[in-house]
Amino acid sequence: MTTERIRNFSIIAHIDHGKSTLADRLLEYTKTLPSRKMREQVLDEMELERERGITIKAKAVRLRYKDYILNLIDTPGHVDFSYEVSRSLAACEGVLLIIDASQGVQAQTLANAYLAREANLAIIPIINKIDLPNARPEETEKQIKDVLGLEDPIFTSAKKGMGTEDVLEAIVERIPPPKGEINKPLQALIFDSIYNPYQGVVVYIRVVQGSIKPRDRIRLMGRGRDFEVNEVGIFSPEMRKVEGLSPGEVGYLMANIKNLQDAKVGDTITGAQNPAQKSLPGYKEVKPFVFASLYPVRSEDFGSLKEALEKLKLNDASFSYIEESSPALGPGFRCGFLGLLHMEIVQERLEREYDLDLITTAPSVVYRVITKEGEIKRVENPSRLPSPAEIKEIQEPYIKAIIITPAEYLGPIMQLVQGRRGVYRDTRYLAPNTASLTYEFPLSEVILDFYDRLKSVSRGYASFDYEHIGYRKTDSVKVDVLLNNEKVEGLSFITHKEKAYHRASELVARLKEVIPQHLFPVAIQGAIGKKIIARETVKALRKDVTAPLYGGDVTRKRKLLEKQKRGKKRMKRIGKVSLPQEAFLSILKVD
Repeated sequence: MTTERIRNFSIIAHIDHGKSTLADRLLEYTKTLPSRKMREQVLDEMELERERGITIKAKAVRLRYKDYILNLIDTPGHVDFSYEVSRSLAACEGVLLIIDASQGVQAQTLANAYLAREANLAIIPIINKIDLPNARPEETEKQIKDVLGLEDPIFTSAKKGMGTEDVLEAIVERIPPPKGEINKPLQALIFDSIYNPYQGVVVYIRVVQGSIKPRDRIRLMGRGRDFEVNEVGIFSPEMRKVEGLSPGEVGYLMANIKNLQDAKVGDTITGAQNPAQKSLPGYKEVKPFVFASLYPVRSEDFGSLKEALEKLKLNDASFSYIEESSPALGPGFRCGFLGLLHMEIVQERLEREYDLDLITTAPSVVYRVITKEGEIKRVENPSRLPSPAEIKEIQEPYIKAIIITPAEYLGPIMQLVQGRRGVYRDTRYLAPNTASLTYEFPLSEVILDFYDRLKSVSRGYASFDYEHIGYRKTDSVKVDVLLNNEKVEGLSFITHKEKAYHRASELVARLKEVIPQHLFPVAIQGAIGKKIIARETVKALRKDVTAPLYGGDVTRKRKLLEKQKRGKKRMKRIGKVSLPQEAFLSILKVD
């Protein structure tokens, strides 16, 4: 088929504005799936996605409408998965930008629209959920025009199937066909990949130039490795073999790629005999900003955890990991994530898909330390912070945040942000009753519970998006947690000096609630250097050793009590405090 009859597009939107539902209607209308196989959220294959009602992984599917091939790539909506969105957009010529008619333009709507504009994609605005009683389609249309500069939106109700044909017609008419010539050397972009235990790495590709078919010799330009193609196919939405893929087409290939590092997302595939002169632009490398450590509950699971991380890294290039070891928790991995939800999803996928029991330490951001010798160090783990005597300056990452909210919640939201060391920049009114606030504040103030608090004070109406704007000087200190004078690195954290006492006091109080009683008292202390700033004690389990006595000299009773006292003193010295997972999660609940 010629490229004139192909359209490649993504669906982008703020979380819960109806991306997956509209994708269902498009599949249904084009009869891509028989009715007996249709269900809600067809493209959300993970159990986790269906439980939470969110899209985590980009999905591709080929639709047929009239005599056109439409390649749809569904994308996530949460801010933590914006990297997945950017990868999908690189394989497309246009996007459907969905806006909920009852909520209007939201923070992630703006962010996704800017991503599409930067990629020079055609944008089709779609006003969804027009059947809701509180829908405001005319007001939303005005917002789209004033804020995004987009016109001629399509009005739909994805749930009821209204406007589906209009969407398909707009895709054909407004999105340009892909460019590319079949006679040129092969260039195909790897936009995703998965690991299959029987066939190795399955690579998701968008062919830009040339063609690819089974038995072709290909080269992965990033690694310079050659392979022979075993199978190529398309998504319908299941994988289906085809004879070959030509310019503009989206599909998959298998080539006995066993090394997970060979098929890097963003790499270019070319022909081994007639290679292209240069690689495709690919993707901007993302740097994780939130770090936490993962440890297997059973030390013998360390090898399984390492293998699971390798496989997960293959189709989620936005997180990183390195090996580390803790005296209290044993061998594990220090992992980097794009945000707190991203961290939760990775942990749950490891536990469910690979049957692992994990302990996750408190998340922290990457600090930058300038030593007195002028050396600049990245500190991803509080335990690696140099001693105060070596530090000239500590810098922490800052973000520029956009919060869109009904005007009635402006006061509580501004109070919340200022309590998180936010610096006010400006306020814009998108509509008479909808405001957009811009603030700059430290990322460390966001990663714990800011999003939950924001939803709470705005009764769920406010939306939030952010971008990183660099590092700024901070007056931060490291707070250590000691159990019976023994430091637990997994509970250490770095915080602003003004908040150190409050956070340490609240953390030790929470730890007192979750650490079980032992046969000896457990002292829980928060300390900055050698200075103790907070303390709680878990009382020892008490056993009445004098219960068997039935009279006699009082010295017998004293002798038993003294023996018990000596035993408890020895046990306190050599006894090991057992820490449940809840102890490490306590730090997430500290305000």
